Amino acid sequence: MDAGSEMTLKMERVSVRHGVRIWLSGELRNQQLDALRSEIEGGGPHVTLDLTELNLVDIDAVRFLNTCGARGVKVVNCSPYIREWMYRERNQEKD
Repeated sequence: MDAGSEMTLKMERVSVRHGVRIWLSGELRNQQLDALRSEIEGGGPHVTLDLTELNLVDIDAVRFLNTCGARGVKVVNCSPYIREWMYRERNQEKD
């Protein structure tokens, strides 16, 4: 990948037994948050974000994922580095 190209975010929404699962793949950055917010809002009351194939996030994405979790959106299959960053960010907000 050259310096001018950007990794994109792929979102796939699938209806599951108890709601909607949104699979995220690639990179989640500030510029994609509005599109993801729309997908979540269109998913109904039981939305799960599956981060199995999410490779990279920025600070705005971490804060967004924490907000989702606080509002009842399940965040699953998170890589250890993203989970740790989310945890640290939540703790900083409490201080």
